[in-house]
Amino acid sequence: MNTTLHAVTDATGPPLSFFMTARQVSDYIGAAALLDDLPEAQSLLGGRGYDDDWFRDALRAKGI
Repeated sequence: MNTTLHAVTDATGPPLSFFMTARQVSDYIGAAALLDDLPEAQSLLGGRGYDDDWFRDALRAKGI
């Protein structure tokens, strides 16, 4: 079984929270699971799997 590890880190890299999904599961599942764990930030660095309107709207709502 392959897995994907989704992680929230602070600006310097230490992990704040993790969420693991099966590899074939959409990255949106990991993004949704960790959304409430995002710290205050001005920007977010994420892969193409996190590029969707609902996620961008959620980030804007959090001031990111």
